[in-house]
Amino acid sequence: MRSVSEQQVIEMPSHTAVMETHYSVAQVAAQWGLSEDTLRRLFEKEPGVLVIEPRRGRFSRRRYRTLRIPESVAERVHRRLSIVNEREKR
Repeated sequence: MRSVSEQQVIEMPSHTAVMETHYSVAQVAAQWGLSEDTLRRLFEKEPGVLVIEPRRGRFSRRRYRTLRIPESVAERVHRRLSIVNEREKR
């Protein structure tokens, strides 16, 4: 399992990355008909996803993370999952 510091970095032209539509986990989960927990697991370590995680206080046990999924990353994951499903049908 990769740590955050070992996560692969994908360079995108800055105008593309900034101006691309980003979706919340809830938006993609609703669109794909999956639970938010499932989507969070699918995208948490996916290269290109914005992960916003504030520092935890000394007494905080729960990890709060906000994920923002760029449209191109959602399309890439969908294609990858679709290819796996097509291979299983054969």
